Amino acid sequence: MNFTKQLWESITPIYTAIISHPFNQELAAGTLERGKFGYYIQQDALYLAEFARALSVIASKAGQTEHLLRYIRFAEESILVERALHSQYFQQFGISGAGLEKSPACFSYTNYLLATCFGQPYQVGMAAVLPCFWIYRQVGNYIYQHHQRNNPYQAWINTYAGEAFAAVVDDAIRITEEVAQQASPVVQGQMQEAFVYSSRLEWLFWDSAYQLESFGNIPPQRA
Repeated sequence: MNFTKQLWESITPIYTAIISHPFNQELAAGTLERGKFGYYIQQDALYLAEFARALSVIASKAGQTEHLLRYIRFAEESILVERALHSQYFQQFGISGAGLEKSPACFSYTNYLLATCFGQPYQVGMAAVLPCFWIYRQVGNYIYQHHQRNNPYQAWINTYAGEAFAAVVDDAIRITEEVAQQASPVVQGQMQEAFVYSSRLEWLFWDSAYQLESFGNIPPQRA
């Protein structure tokens, strides 16, 4: 069994919880509240800006030129392709990405990725960002197979179930497999831990959107 297959099998319960989450079930049915999807899109825009920075850090530390170039492209694609999707929904829903505060889940996830990519070996950083690629493709394919016609979120579904995104994910998996095969058992263990932790944060991100989570219910700090 190759390393990345083991990674995926290790998160089977997490992935099952993600696709069974009310956010994704209602998104597939087209019944998800507009406010919850709008909140998700706003937070996703904040997330992707930091995700692109994490990818750029991996690129700067990568051991092979091909990997360096590919992660630079990943960073560019995560901004350009998905920003277009966000802009479409911002306009459709009459919302803005300006002046937003990260939710607790978005804050936790993005800070975890940046800390891992800066502070750990680049192989561990690759494993930490991989769930954002891989889980989204699998969720996109699942929802595409189960979605209702005339779904108001069809553009989102088409993006993550599309061939272009699938090709990007295949590249990310391939590179992660290549570096894992050359890594020590200690680094492989760190990669496994990072992959699982990011997968948990993926679930938390969707749950946060469904709950419309914010820091607003936390009392302000005293002066």
